[in-house]
Amino acid sequence: MQIKQDELEIKLTNIRILLDKHKVEGVLLRRVSSFAWVTCGAASYTNTATTEGAASLFVTRDHHYLLTNNIEAPRLQQEDGLVDQGWEWLVSPWTESQKEMNRLIAGKKFIADVAFQDAKDVSAEISRLRSNLTEMERTRFRQLGRLCADAMEAALGSLKPGMSEYEIAALLGLETQQRGVQPIVNLIAVDDRVYSYRHPLPTSKELDKYAMLVLCGRKWGLVCSITRLIHFGPIPTDLKDKILATAYISATLIKNTRPGRSLDELFTIGQRAYALQGVPNEWKHHHQGGAVGYEPRESLGLPDSQDVVMAGQAYAWNPSISGAKVEDTILVEEDKNEIITLTPALPVTHIKGVPCSLALEM
Repeated sequence: MQIKQDELEIKLTNIRILLDKHKVEGVLLRRVSSFAWVTCGAASYTNTATTEGAASLFVTRDHHYLLTNNIEAPRLQQEDGLVDQGWEWLVSPWTESQKEMNRLIAGKKFIADVAFQDAKDVSAEISRLRSNLTEMERTRFRQLGRLCADAMEAALGSLKPGMSEYEIAALLGLETQQRGVQPIVNLIAVDDRVYSYRHPLPTSKELDKYAMLVLCGRKWGLVCSITRLIHFGPIPTDLKDKILATAYISATLIKNTRPGRSLDELFTIGQRAYALQGVPNEWKHHHQGGAVGYEPRESLGLPDSQDVVMAGQAYAWNPSISGAKVEDTILVEEDKNEIITLTPALPVTHIKGVPCSLALEM
């Protein structure tokens, strides 16, 4: 418990630095991701798809408040260990869920991680704080990466031709959920749909030979991303070439995601890698990924992004060429990058010293 208390104090200190920067009295945090970040992994949501939870945090220079309703308070107190973190609880009746919040912030000058009343929206700055992970968070992230990789391997091992995309999504969801991880993104494409869509919501289409499974798994508020491919029967040469080309781009991005690099530099490096593989325009069809943490992407690699890679951050790059995609989550440490979603039971090739997953051939 002391470890989490130390982690909480680090985060409260960083938030209070933001107070001084903006010369305000408090910070209101309403996003599910921000709540999980500050509380070291607690869940403020009941609807897993919501952005803003049923509990919020308000931090001043001298106090840290937890605001929620009488429905959520017992769970947060009894199961998430938040009483021991020293939050001052302000609980409203569910019929007036913002009663205590409105009373607390009345007359105060404050900032927020969402658009809320007259508060200045500092969501981008909060996102940067969330993406700078403590040692404790990186330990949890490694555990999450292993769970997501295991879930993916298990799901791929159970696939059979004739399964619908719905069935495959259910299988991946089952393997993920039973490991205590939420599949907040669960995208499936089979055969020609792999070539047609970068974000393939599952359908009733049945698997013949080729499938792509995409997972973003959430646990302790952290989100880990992984994509894998499977082919029944020999992989056609042209498809194999696409997968290898995509793996080259992924390895290039991973190798260059080092402290001091800006995200626009990495975007340019990615563009060059596409061109070297003879597909200079494929990057235009999908974002390339970026920093991760308590959102599937805290910030993207974009041409104008001046965000700089720091040791202690996590990144998920997801280059794609029509019909192929490679995606893993990495931790950036001072001396190396660590891929936390390795699936050693599946085919891997080493490019520029980086292990890259290829399609599983069944």
